Amino acid sequence: MTRPDDYPAAVAALRRRGRFGISLGLERVVAILDRIDHPERRLRGALVGGTNGKGSVVALARSALEAAGLRVGTMPKPHLVAYRERIAVDGEPISEAAFAQALHRVLPAADAVARRLGPPTEFEVLTAAAFDELGRRAVDLALVEVGMGGRLDATNVLDPGIAAISNVALDHERYLGSTLAAIGAEKAAIIKPGSLAVTGASGRGLAPILDRCAALAVPLRRAGPRQPYRATIRHAGWDGLVLGARGGGRRLDDLRIGLLGSHQAANAAVALALLDALRQHGEMHGPLLPLDDDAVRRGFAAARWPGRLELLREKPLGPVLLDGAHNPAGGRALATALRELGLRDFPMVFGATRGKHVVPILRALAPLRPRPVFTRVTDGGAFEAAELLRAWRRVARGGRTVPEVGEALRTAAELRRRPDQPVVVAGSLYLVGAVRGMLLGERSGE
Repeated sequence: MTRPDDYPAAVAALRRRGRFGISLGLERVVAILDRIDHPERRLRGALVGGTNGKGSVVALARSALEAAGLRVGTMPKPHLVAYRERIAVDGEPISEAAFAQALHRVLPAADAVARRLGPPTEFEVLTAAAFDELGRRAVDLALVEVGMGGRLDATNVLDPGIAAISNVALDHERYLGSTLAAIGAEKAAIIKPGSLAVTGASGRGLAPILDRCAALAVPLRRAGPRQPYRATIRHAGWDGLVLGARGGGRRLDDLRIGLLGSHQAANAAVALALLDALRQHGEMHGPLLPLDDDAVRRGFAAARWPGRLELLREKPLGPVLLDGAHNPAGGRALATALRELGLRDFPMVFGATRGKHVVPILRALAPLRPRPVFTRVTDGGAFEAAELLRAWRRVARGGRTVPEVGEALRTAAELRRRPDQPVVVAGSLYLVGAVRGMLLGERSGE
């Protein structure tokens, strides 16, 4: 890097020195943070894990906190278009210059650690840089998404006071285990002594969370059907959701959610529990949060989460509905949402990375009779389009392949039955990011 604010050089340096795949463990990131005086110790807020929905939980909670006048830092994962999305304040990515400067401060420490402990991964470097930047900006609260699992994820060096786990489902089994109990145990490890915990998990994935809370004497707020925090759908459509919500001794009737899909009701219940946990933590450790029901209502109605059931109407291709459904549970949630929105017989662009269970995702979507165009995600570990077509034909007929993403999108747009019918783009957040960048005129991966 020639200048501290040279963004292209910073991204190149990150890719060159930091991208070594998945290498779980905390030793390297702790060593990096030790060299930059542990900025993570200045952050309070919540560490948010879970198989699906953690980004939506963060988006809802962040929006409510911002409506209350608080300054909130987040670390969205993965970025959709540009690396600087990984560090955000009040929902906005930091500038290119600020991102470059954050990396400039961290990369020398990462290089020093590499000589002793081996090369830190890209994610470890990004995590350290984000902690440092958010600490310098003195945000009121940091809502930090776990990358994968929990126990050995780089973010688990953080102890902000609250641990939230949205749910537990099968995903990343190669790293986290092949059962819900094993995956739940990995996620439960973000719960630390002296903290408060929140979860929307149920079934076999819940037991390890209950066990850890009991062992550490950590109070747990539970969300979901028949739980203290719950939400009932009154309306679901293109204008979002209307819920009847309960929790913390409060009723929030006609609670509007700006996100699409009925699965967001479960995420909203977890977000309400998280907000109450943040309130309690403020009462215990200060300062008190100025968060009332009006701020929750305004925040939840204004919440947005790019790439997750996000409708873009960019010309000349017409409406495109983006969703990063990349595991079976996500595929089922997407299928339910599309039914609610009245979408059937729609064109679809689908791509996925290896290690994902694509057949169950496609099986969930098949009853809606989509007209799929399979393409190859721009990632070294991606399925070839022809492989995805073979998987599709295990569950349905038809389909075609177009290896290049841009051409696949144009091909799908030509398959519309009517001009206002959206093209659905799903299967991988890498694909969603590439398409979103094309539609918004941004170059992906920078």
